[in-house]
Amino acid sequence: MSVFPMPTIAKATPELTHRFVTARGVRFHIAESGPADGTPLVLLHGFPQHWYVWRHVLPHLAATHRVLALDLRGCGWSEATEHGYSTGNLAEDVIAVLDALGIDRAAVVGHDWGGWVGFVAALRHPERIRALASVNMTHLWPIQRRVLPNLWRMWHTAFIEHPPIGRLVLRHTGFAGFLLRHWSGDPTLWEREDPRIYTDLLRDPARARAVEQVNAAYVWREIFGHPLGRYRKARLSVPTLIIGGERDVVIPPAVLEGGERHADELAVVVLPGGHLLPEEQPSAVAEELLRFLG
Repeated sequence: MSVFPMPTIAKATPELTHRFVTARGVRFHIAESGPADGTPLVLLHGFPQHWYVWRHVLPHLAATHRVLALDLRGCGWSEATEHGYSTGNLAEDVIAVLDALGIDRAAVVGHDWGGWVGFVAALRHPERIRALASVNMTHLWPIQRRVLPNLWRMWHTAFIEHPPIGRLVLRHTGFAGFLLRHWSGDPTLWEREDPRIYTDLLRDPARARAVEQVNAAYVWREIFGHPLGRYRKARLSVPTLIIGGERDVVIPPAVLEGGERHADELAVVVLPGGHLLPEEQPSAVAEELLRFLG
């Protein structure tokens, strides 16, 4: 078991309650805020971040919701296990955490591949997810003629998806920090904020290995699964919102279209900004989420 301490961040966010729950034999960290009787809302982060990515969005949502910013398996303060990093398994983790907290239904918001995890969880367990929002991540049915010309945008995964090279790159180079700076549509973001809040954790061997496995599973099972029709017959019954960044260099607005054919209710909103909208445009993201969640 590997649990990484983050006391500095905890002290910097005194309005939050930090707690741990055990689900599926894994110890998960949750940063919680809002009224205990509020509508539950689970926030999922992406790569290479953790719950802290939601720090500026969370106070807006916590006025009316019980907000639970979850560290996915192997990230943030959550336990880094040897295995279990496929998208399907991470989705089952989310449902298991709801079970551990005694929550029957919750809204789920995911950023980056946290959004992809949210989509898979909604397909597998629609009765548990009241509403779904994805930020800087497309749906499961992108139009191939839009996707293929943009596959090059996933170039970064080539450096971190192959064991054991990926974990070495993450631990011993500044690659993750470079990606954070490259992905931001706000050139001043990392002048105001310190990317080491995220990148320092990747020096931990267990966390670097976990992130390597997540990226490998996402590329080989999800990206390359699309041409094989992995989700072709699936239909999304959960009300869904996708929030994209007009200058997103990873998931551009062009690949956000087409999901309506496979969903009962799906809307797309594009905001000014890049791939890190929860940190670049937290107020605008929160406004769209609250409008969607009602």
